[in-house]
Amino acid sequence: MKHILFSTAMALAVANAAHADTWDMPTPYGDTTFHTQNIAEFAKDVTSATDGALEITLHSAGSLFPHAEIKNAIRSGQVPIGEFFLSRLVNEDAAFGVDSQPFLATSYEDAQKLWAAQKPVVTALLAEQGLVPLFSVPWPAQGLYTNGEIATADDLSGLRFRAYNAALEEFAALAGAAPVQVEAPNIPQAFATGQVEAMITSPSTGANSTAWDFVSHYTPIDAWVPKNIVVVNQRAFRRLPQEVQASVLAAAQAAETRGWEMSAAEADAKIAILKENGMEIVTPSAELQSGLQAIGAQMLEAWSADASEAAASILTTYQE
Repeated sequence: MKHILFSTAMALAVANAAHADTWDMPTPYGDTTFHTQNIAEFAKDVTSATDGALEITLHSAGSLFPHAEIKNAIRSGQVPIGEFFLSRLVNEDAAFGVDSQPFLATSYEDAQKLWAAQKPVVTALLAEQGLVPLFSVPWPAQGLYTNGEIATADDLSGLRFRAYNAALEEFAALAGAAPVQVEAPNIPQAFATGQVEAMITSPSTGANSTAWDFVSHYTPIDAWVPKNIVVVNQRAFRRLPQEVQASVLAAAQAAETRGWEMSAAEADAKIAILKENGMEIVTPSAELQSGLQAIGAQMLEAWSADASEAAASILTTYQE
């Protein structure tokens, strides 16, 4: 009898192992970044909720695929799931980049409203590529990192300016700066070698990059609240049993809620770290704010002129 029970238990174990699945998940940011930490929690939740039927192996800091290749790696089925910065896709459709439009949504409340308007459009566009969005989490509002105080927008002219998407390239160019594409893990080296001299990025990225080693001033201009997004290959997702799919979606909803809360807590905490390490936190002058907002208005006008009907609907819904 014991032999029969043992054989049955072994057979069940083999069957469960046969149905277990492991997904490799590339992400572009390091393990100390709150986005990566949130995704690590998401992966644990999925494993727990599915009793090990699905395990997600996290590959952070671009270690599996460079940031620019992650979306296409998911689309082609090289990996089933991954994370990337949403507005990197703006060249495909302006709808992907509306959250990186300067001074359109500068608070978490406004960013939530913008995402509510953006999500249905983004979901439809990604579906055309065989991708399903699972959740999206914002960075803290973007601030300005420089050596010395920037009193007006004209003070940015001539600086080599770090860019991470097309909108920031355009912003830098309109300010008279020279945009240079640099991924987050390469920021310290880019400053050390003189490749860049200034940047607009979140307090998170600034603190994680030890910005105090290469710049002296942080100005919280709250330029925009951009988002990362986690997407899954539609075919890979549909191959999962229905109950596993439901568990993944539930874990994703929890990750989105948790991620927005982490982002809000992160903003104040990381600015405090910048200050503790000797950076001067500068209140932006009225002249600087008005100059930057004028650039933002110019960019939004150009964005609206080129936007697809779907993208334009996002702005209409948000502004209503």
